[in-house]
Amino acid sequence: MDFKLILAIILSILPISELRGGLPLAIIYANQHNIPIFFVFTLIVLTNILAIFIAFYFLDHLHKFFFKKIKFYRKFFESYINKLQKKVDKFENKYSTLGFLALTIFVGIPLPGTGAWTGCIISWLLKLDRKKSILSIAFGVIIAGILMLLGTLGVIALA
Repeated sequence: MDFKLILAIILSILPISELRGGLPLAIIYANQHNIPIFFVFTLIVLTNILAIFIAFYFLDHLHKFFFKKIKFYRKFFESYINKLQKKVDKFENKYSTLGFLALTIFVGIPLPGTGAWTGCIISWLLKLDRKKSILSIAFGVIIAGILMLLGTLGVIALA
């Protein structure tokens, strides 16, 4: 496995880039090395879905420790939550009647700050049903993956 593909996998797990950063890199790598696009698409989407479980584990088990012990983390998290709360309020006002479909739509929109990690934080903060949240977020990741794939291939414009 080449460094670029490993980097794409890592990017798809990280909270900032997620699949929005990893998938284009993986598609370019696949095109350069005659690897089936479906293979790298599936790999990156599944890796980003794995991030859902990593995020919930972090929030359930490690967050309290970091929040209490690391000042930088506490300030960053509080700042992030304040910004996120504004997005959630705006989104909730428009789509609250859709329930878990709203979480899917939120994660499925391939914009910065709307990925699996943010979906997990929203679910965690609102104490939503975990199994339903995981399914909603996973479907959102698949939707975002398809949109990013189509955008990377030039089928649709993402800007």
